[in-house]
Amino acid sequence: MSALDTRPRTATTLRFPEGFRWGTATAAYQIEGAATEDGRTPSIWDTFSRTPGKVCNGDTGDIAADHYHRVSEDIALMRRLGVTDYRFSIAWPRVQPTGRGKAARKGLDFYRRLTDELRDAGIRPVATLYHWDMPQELENAGGWPHRETAYHFAEYVRLVAEALGDRVGTWTTLNEPWCTAFLGYGSGVHAPGRTSAVDSLRAAHHLNLAHGLAVGALRAALPTPAEVSVTLNLHAVRAHTDAPGDHDAARRIDAVGNRIFLDPLFHGRLPEDLIHDTAAITDWSFVKDGDLKTVAAPLDTLGLNYYSPTTVAAGTSESPSPWAGAEQHVRFVPAPGPRTAMDWPVDADGLHELLIRLRDDLPGLPLVVTENGAAYNDYADPSGAVKDPERTAYLHAHLAAVHRAIKDGADVRGYFLWSLLDNFEWAYGYSKRFGIVHVDFATQRRTFKSSAHWYADVIARGGIPA
Repeated sequence: MSALDTRPRTATTLRFPEGFRWGTATAAYQIEGAATEDGRTPSIWDTFSRTPGKVCNGDTGDIAADHYHRVSEDIALMRRLGVTDYRFSIAWPRVQPTGRGKAARKGLDFYRRLTDELRDAGIRPVATLYHWDMPQELENAGGWPHRETAYHFAEYVRLVAEALGDRVGTWTTLNEPWCTAFLGYGSGVHAPGRTSAVDSLRAAHHLNLAHGLAVGALRAALPTPAEVSVTLNLHAVRAHTDAPGDHDAARRIDAVGNRIFLDPLFHGRLPEDLIHDTAAITDWSFVKDGDLKTVAAPLDTLGLNYYSPTTVAAGTSESPSPWAGAEQHVRFVPAPGPRTAMDWPVDADGLHELLIRLRDDLPGLPLVVTENGAAYNDYADPSGAVKDPERTAYLHAHLAAVHRAIKDGADVRGYFLWSLLDNFEWAYGYSKRFGIVHVDFATQRRTFKSSAHWYADVIARGGIPA
């Protein structure tokens, strides 16, 4: 599966391996809506989005793309695309409203319906158990910096696995724990909006611990063939120059951006340089005996989310920062070239770099690109068409990078485009559009963008135009 399909085909297509998983991805708070229906209670994002000044235009996820009421319509869109897999997240406050105790039947019923309809459509469900929407009651009790949250998470995972284990073949414990820890508790630009370097480091460890406990809960509850994974948004970090200070800046960001998760999850250790770099912030006494063994539970695959690279140099950056003290030694350098509507540089080489790094650092572990995509200023023209050639070019370049990585020996098993639908884009509200399906939020009308037609063709042919 990791070798490219070399059977004779048309010379105009870069073909991917037989069995390659072509998917798209979403997240519960970004699309579901129905924020107060069927027993769902507030998450930290409900609270954050209602806090003046935190989200663009005061937008909330109360309705979002109304997916909760439009599941069948959205699955029909996926059938038109021809995707083999759909990556979605399960809303913790919909399933376990207080973050403790028994599950809510109606919440589980929604995901039973979703997964049943996906399977009926021939689409493989890929479930993410945490995509940033912690029940507010658990944040009130301390949130991710509080050790007990990891154990509450494992209990929630057990409830979901027991209810849906016969329907879902692939489970992802956490999505982008770096964002949860460092944007939520460090810079405060994500929910719950706290700004504490030590809390961000505590949160990172307890997310790692929660992952390890969740893997144990999944293994105990799921049928043997089930696939267990985690998704990390690793940073393709580059030194601005060959100067020693610039290389040290890259090392610091790699430690707090990448190895703070990679080393515990896959090697059962904390990076020594990270401990040294953060000595003025914490002594890491919140890491208890046995934690790292729990964290390093074996996985079946690793998910990688990638959007753009990070270039750094010696210097200082503004605070509050998500980098837990590294900003005192690091300056972030804007990259040249085209940028997306998020003002992120477009550079597909960074995706190839990360896949090759993982090939070398984690030999034998299959990889999946679980998010990749771009926001652009899309709009429906007078005829109703939505043309987004910039997004198509972005996707083509990044799929070409994946193809090249596979050719170079990386065992990449699938690609999930972010995102199926325009949605609530966190602190940007509805001002940024990542979907390949345009959503008119006033009417909830869905329209394929030109990139959706392109992606459907890619899936049908099993590759991209050369």
